Parts: sequence; structure tokens; C-alpha cells
Amino acid sequence: MSLKVDNLKVWYRTLRGDVRALDGVTFGVADGELVGLVGESGCGKSTLGKSLIRLDGRMRHVDGTVELDGKELPIGDDAAMNRFRFKEVSIIPQYAMSAMNPTRRIGKLAAELLESRGVRPAGVREELLRRLELVGLAPEVLDRYPIELSGGMRQRMVMVLSTLLNPSLLIADEVTSALDVSTQKAVAETLVDFRDRDYVKSTIFITHDLSLVYQIADSVVVMYAGRLAEKAPTDALVASPRHPYTRMLLAALPEVGVRYGARRLAGIPGSPPSLLDPPKGCRFRDRCPLAFDRCATQPPLTEVAPDHHVACWKAS
Repeated sequence: MSLKVDNLKVWYRTLRGDVRALDGVTFGVADGELVGLVGESGCGKSTLGKSLIRLDGRMRHVDGTVELDGKELPIGDDAAMNRFRFKEVSIIPQYAMSAMNPTRRIGKLAAELLESRGVRPAGVREELLRRLELVGLAPEVLDRYPIELSGGMRQRMVMVLSTLLNPSLLIADEVTSALDVSTQKAVAETLVDFRDRDYVKSTIFITHDLSLVYQIADSVVVMYAGRLAEKAPTDALVASPRHPYTRMLLAALPEVGVRYGARRLAGIPGSPPSLLDPPKGCRFRDRCPLAFDRCATQPPLTEVAPDHHVACWKAS
């Protein structure tokens, strides 16, 4: 097992109180696995990704552990996490197209990143050029400023920089947002290619795009209001979702070749609860058509089929 997350609780400090963005998350990612992490905005996807590399000073590690390749990550200590970043765990941040310093040439950026990790830039120059070629970028981009590249080129450049030291775990946070459809597909295929070439051992792909997840992910984790709702192999989750939230997410997607002139696609009524003061029990129950009295108690994440885990009293 490459990654093991156990009862992780990460809250945000605000003037109104603690936002319980992650509230008892447990799951694992196997060696070589590409996991799609999906859910509505505000469900905790990006917080989960950031908490594994510790990038937000407002975050407070309340409870739980994270192990990577058998070593516990000190996610509660920003300074201690520094020696793991980019070497053991790396991230392609949300809004990666604006992640590079606009006042530095890209080659200088790459050199500064490597030096900050204690790596001589000259020692990995050949590998850097090889990966640029792999993603369709010419060596000349290293002499350019980020603003001189298109959005898709910047996205691919950030992917190269984030994986240059072959991290064990790569977190790709909304890497296809704000891109056209053809570029989205190319970026998603590059994630798979990096995994297949052992540039990264395992990947967490955070996205709203369930169609992309279906195409590239080995398994899917569905989050809702700071907790896991369901985790299953991709084919099993799409063919036989067990959690009502997962079913409603999939039902809201249009199908290719199907006309909807006679009816509209059905969204999920209501809105997620506030995580400043989340309700007790199952957090989806106010929006769930199957809710009953027992849902006032939080259901455990239970294995209902091989590698298929669901947090719902009616999952069976």
C-alpha cells in the first residue's frame, strides 16, 4: 500500500469558528493506482489533497495519521514536511496555469526548485528535456516566461516540474479545469502516462469531471461534506453505485447520444450543510430520498463488495 490515510481530521480556523473540512477520512491508495476524487464544491476534495502536502497555513491537523510507503508523514508540522515535498509527495495545484512565478524564466524556475530540494540542476537536465519532449514541449520553453506559453502549455510545464523528482504520490488538483476538451484529454492521458512510466508511483486525481475519471481512474472516492461516501473500483462504482449521493451524481450526467427534449436532467435538490456546525449522523440525510430514523447516527464505512466501501445504512 503506497498511501494509508486513517481517521484524518483537518479543520480551518475562521473568525466564526472551525470549519470541519475533513472529519474522519479513512482510505488507501495502492502502488500504481490512479484514484479519482470527486464530489460537489466544498466537500473537502482540495483540502484532502493539500493536507497530504501541507500547503495552507489556516489548516489545523486535529486527528488522524497519513502514511506513505510505510513512513508517517508529519502533516501537522509545516517545517518537517519540507523534506518530503516534491521528493516523496508532490502536487499539481489548483489553478496550476498561474502557479509559476511570472518574473522568472521557466528554466530558472526549474533550477531554483531543484536547488531547494538539494538537487543539482545539471544532474537532471537530460531528464528534464526528455520529459518536455514527452508532453510535446520544445526545449526552448525553458528560455521563456510563463506568460509566453498558452494555458495548456503552462499546465503541462507544471506537470513536468511537479514530477521531475519522481515522487511516490502525486496529487493532481483540478488540472483539467479552464482547458478546452481536447487539451483536457491530453492532460489526463499525460497523468496516466507518467504513472505507467514510473515517474510517480500513485496518483490522486481531484476533479468535478466524472467522465474523465471514468476514462483514466482505477478507482473512485466520492466525498460529501468532509466525509467519504463511497470508494470502489471505477467500473463497479459506475455500474452499481451503492450510496444515494453517488447515484444522484451519476444520474445528473448527460448521456452521449441521448436526446433530452422531453425532460430536463435532474440535479440534486438542496445544498450541502455548513461545516461550521455540521449535523449529526449522515450529512447527506436532509437531501437523501432514502433517509430514515437511523440516519441520525453516522454510518460506518463498510465493505459491501470486494474493494467497494460505502457509508450508508441502506447500502446493501
